[in-house]
Amino acid sequence: MIFISIFSYAQNINTEEENDLKFQTHFFEALKQKAIKNYGKAIESLELCNAIDATNVAVFFEFSKNHLELNNYFEAELFIDKALQQEPENRYLLQHKVAVLKALRNFNKAIEVQKKILKIQPKESEELVFLYIQNQNFDLAEALIVKMEENAMATLRLKSFKSFLENRKAVQKKIEKPAEIPTEKADIETLKKLYSEKKEYKIVQEILIREEKEALFEQVYAESREALELFPEQPFLYKMNGLALNRLGKYNEAIAVLSIGIDFVIDNSAMEADFYEQLSVSHEKLGNKSEAIKFKQRSAALRK
Repeated sequence: MIFISIFSYAQNINTEEENDLKFQTHFFEALKQKAIKNYGKAIESLELCNAIDATNVAVFFEFSKNHLELNNYFEAELFIDKALQQEPENRYLLQHKVAVLKALRNFNKAIEVQKKILKIQPKESEELVFLYIQNQNFDLAEALIVKMEENAMATLRLKSFKSFLENRKAVQKKIEKPAEIPTEKADIETLKKLYSEKKEYKIVQEILIREEKEALFEQVYAESREALELFPEQPFLYKMNGLALNRLGKYNEAIAVLSIGIDFVIDNSAMEADFYEQLSVSHEKLGNKSEAIKFKQRSAALRK
């Protein structure tokens, strides 16, 4: 009887060790597949992990990340919620939950989760500012910026948000009392002269639209880059700069510009779709097929 018990115990240890080894093998394979943008294969490996350990937080987290990359938002939220049930105070899980909610355009809920993150890590206030802006809670965003500046927490990104809010007020005043600028009838050279005198955003916007239609991408690139120094919060300028970079064959630079600019797109599905379309072009030209498809699908979904 004693011999049988020892033998049975030894068998259990061997089985546990074998399962542990299998789990690690499948998990690292999932990480490898995700690293090369093969999200479907990564999910297959994670399913094998889940069959061995159905309560593993790391597996739930990776499931959610891969599903988010594939635009499977329901599954992404389902798995991150499973992970948070076990570790509700895990900052990294909460940050990913915010990313999922942003993808779902559920900014109210994302704000509540971000507030939980702030209790754990107060330095994460900048993301809350951006969420307030995306949710059009402009007064709350301004109040939080003031508080962050008082606490010496200002960053370049925060300054861009502040500039956006200040320019938004200026634009609203101009809408109430619009300037009489004959942009539609004037030719490009006249517009450029007018812009050099007035430095009005509306004028440079019209210039870039016309230059793009005439395929003057060198000018679009140079002038949108220069305009960004005056209007760093205007997503249209980032879009045009990224588009020009794509047309000039500078795809990595285009990705960098577009990735920054898309943060300034607020409540404008058409503009957001344009950004994803240009990101798709960049990645396709660089041979990143899975990324190109992902951004193309996001663009198409927003245009429905």
